[in-house]
Amino acid sequence: MLSRVPGIQSKDVAEALDIHPLMLSRWRKEYREGKIKAKGQDIKLEDRRVAELKRLEKIEMAHKILKEEHSLLKKSIQFSLEIKKRSLRL
Repeated sequence: MLSRVPGIQSKDVAEALDIHPLMLSRWRKEYREGKIKAKGQDIKLEDRRVAELKRLEKIEMAHKILKEEHSLLKKSIQFSLEIKKRSLRL
């Protein structure tokens, strides 16, 4: 559903379809409750798209971990430099 895509608001979808936002909300609710069905089969993502989304999630998680590790290394280096400076002053 386009109105469930991050960054896209229901009111924008309703405006693009030239319908009232409450109508879109009602249809979404009825769809969730099983009162209405999509024509033909339910819309499904292609397998390659699902795989790509999973791959992207893994990359984002790895990136987050690397950023945390980088931050810890910077703090460790800074701490070591401060200790070294203190020992040289004595």
